[in-house]
Amino acid sequence: MNMDTLKEIVKVAKDQGVAELKVEAKDFKVEVSFMTGVAPVIHHAQPIVHHAPAQTSSPVQVKAAATDAGLHVIKSPFVGTFYAAPSPGKPVYTKLGDKVKVGQALCVLEAMKIMNEIDADIAGEIVEICVDNESLVEFGQPLFKIKPN
Repeated sequence: MNMDTLKEIVKVAKDQGVAELKVEAKDFKVEVSFMTGVAPVIHHAQPIVHHAPAQTSSPVQVKAAATDAGLHVIKSPFVGTFYAAPSPGKPVYTKLGDKVKVGQALCVLEAMKIMNEIDADIAGEIVEICVDNESLVEFGQPLFKIKPN
């Protein structure tokens, strides 16, 4: 195995949030541990508003806070890949406007080849799905916004 191939393997593992990687070949063995608790950087669709300390809050921030008031947010419990359906070709678990019950599956998060269903912890209506299908999500990233019943 050449050095470029090894570098690519390590880069992919790190980008996918793998904590530890071991690679063995005929003539060598490599073990790599990545820092835990550091999630890959994900670009969010929401704009980030920066302002000087003396400046008051912007209308964009006030509008977002008012819109989200009273909504329950389901957040990612870990770094993984978001899937809206149980498998390719199957219908999605939930769509905008769907009414959900406590314990109802909302999506699947894949982490290290393990599929984990994420269930609703509150009954209500799905008002926003915050991530795209098959996208990488980080710990604590909002997945769904639910208007409680």
